Amino acid sequence: MAESPKISLRGVHKSFGPKHVLSGIDLDVGRGESVVIIGGSGTGKSVMLKCILGILSPDQGKIAIDGVESVGAGSAERDRFMRKFGMLFQSAALFDSLRVWENVAFGLIQGKGMARAEAREIALKKLAQVGLTTEVAELRPAELSGGMQKRVGLARAIATDPEIIFFDEPTTGLDPIMADVINDLIVSSVKDLGATALSITHDIASARKIADRIAMIHDGRIIWDGPVAQLDDSGNPYVDQFINGRADGPIKMQVLRP
Repeated sequence: MAESPKISLRGVHKSFGPKHVLSGIDLDVGRGESVVIIGGSGTGKSVMLKCILGILSPDQGKIAIDGVESVGAGSAERDRFMRKFGMLFQSAALFDSLRVWENVAFGLIQGKGMARAEAREIALKKLAQVGLTTEVAELRPAELSGGMQKRVGLARAIATDPEIIFFDEPTTGLDPIMADVINDLIVSSVKDLGATALSITHDIASARKIADRIAMIHDGRIIWDGPVAQLDDSGNPYVDQFINGRADGPIKMQVLRP
């Protein structure tokens, strides 16, 4: 019997009033696989991610985690799903009032009820994995650079040793060198955990580095899906336009003229 995908979406739709954001998403993410979703702003990437996380409920369709349907799950079952997840948010989303190590240990203390001393030791180890010292652990997020905040966010995402890690625009706001550092850390962290990764980004350099497979979303549907090595030879005009950043092509941007 074939092993079920770690994440599976079938016919997922989501609208907000008259605006159809997701129009029938079909996607499988295999166990231990790193899949990156690319696409322009407003194409449905973030809404799809929120539906998988259970933040939003799809209007129709199925979403399964480890072969178990998650749409409409009760609170106890939802908690079981959430314990499998780690998340690196676009803006790092650190708690300003907590020290760095407390941010990293948040899921251990609040989610697992771990003693603070034990959680702090784990947090320090995770911070070391992303190249941050014990001295940094005692600082507040406001005292960190953008790149350091991303590293702290990554340490928090891996602190509970999750089975699935979600990355939401992980390199946004970073210079090219720091973005590459974060990409390397993502690759090594996912590999060390043996985790499944699902990322959304419009940064093609990042997508190429962290993905085993890339899928492009446009108008609420997956219009291309293939190995990262085939990205430049996709044969899809939408993908070709997007990865080369060309204004001319089938993707039309709405521009207000004076």
